[in-house]
Amino acid sequence: MSGRATGSVGPTRRGAMASNTSLPASENLLQAPEALADLLPGALPRGSVAVVSGARSLALRLVAAVTSEGGHAAIVGQPDVGLLAAVEMGADLSRLAVIPDPGADPVEVAAVLMDGLDLVVLGLGGRSVAPTRARAVTARARQKGCTLVITDGDWHGASARLESRVCGFEVTGAGPGAPTPGCGRISRVRLTTSATGRVGGHARVVGG
Repeated sequence: MSGRATGSVGPTRRGAMASNTSLPASENLLQAPEALADLLPGALPRGSVAVVSGARSLALRLVAAVTSEGGHAAIVGQPDVGLLAAVEMGADLSRLAVIPDPGADPVEVAAVLMDGLDLVVLGLGGRSVAPTRARAVTARARQKGCTLVITDGDWHGASARLESRVCGFEVTGAGPGAPTPGCGRISRVRLTTSATGRVGGHARVVGG
């Protein structure tokens, strides 16, 4: 497997499971951020594939939620990923592997990482994956019980599509009254997030 990896990957809470064994009912949903509980009433099933577009903080929130609860995750093909932002959201970097340059076949790298991880975030660099390849990797994700989140690209047959857009900011340290342009620090970003597919079909505003 090509590419450079940072972070560490260890045994997951699930432990090793035979390929023909279903996950226990208590473990068949991926941990979702509390801020998205209303948007994702059924959470994301383990082994599913979701396409995330818009603000990157949504994918980081998922990483933070999974690793803070003891799960393991990987981020593939995102050389400029904001790890500091992930930490501020509660991510445990000791449970996160980062492969910024996965080489010529990032999909294969992501497929290999599914063995033992709870979540893999895969950046496609604006590309789409052929339907036959997508079906094969989706089947592997389902078999391994690993949720695959696609960013900056498209995935045929994804069970969920999440879109997040910045709709406002909260500024601190800019003095009393209305914020002055160029002054203060952005302490919170408001996002409008919508979901379609098996997780729902509505929108809400969340903070970041």
